[in-house]
Amino acid sequence: MKWTDTREIAIALDEAHPDADPQYVRFTDLHRWITELEGFDDDPARSTEGILEAIQMTWLDERE
Repeated sequence: MKWTDTREIAIALDEAHPDADPQYVRFTDLHRWITELEGFDDDPARSTEGILEAIQMTWLDERE
């Protein structure tokens, strides 16, 4: 997975953190959780606030 794989990351986050409320996850935690996902293979420094926000919004959509 790369930073641009928003939907795939959101699904993996939902499976890895089923009790977390995506709306209230801090970007620092979100960044760490993403880089810790099995199959994530991208440069951690390449993320931006916009990318993290897009992933968070997609994760919210997956929950609904």
